Amino acid sequence: MSERPIRRDFASRPADPEHWVKAADVSTERRPGAAFAARLTIDVTSELRGRIKVAAFRRGVTVAEMLRDLLAREFPPTSGDQP
Repeated sequence: MSERPIRRDFASRPADPEHWVKAADVSTERRPGAAFAARLTIDVTSELRGRIKVAAFRRGVTVAEMLRDLLAREFPPTSGDQP
């Protein structure tokens, strides 16, 4: 029989988390939407997810665009924040 390939973890922990968090993500510069270099994950019910998707569709925007606008309105930059 052939040997099984070595399985790597889907997401392994970085050796130096502080450096990893503060490091610039060079790969995002080549992709569309590079301005959005962070991803936010939240848990919602299936019902709420459906309502969000329908609302975005009715407005003619993507869910991501609609939620970015909502978050920007709710959390405007303060005077000490960097752009």
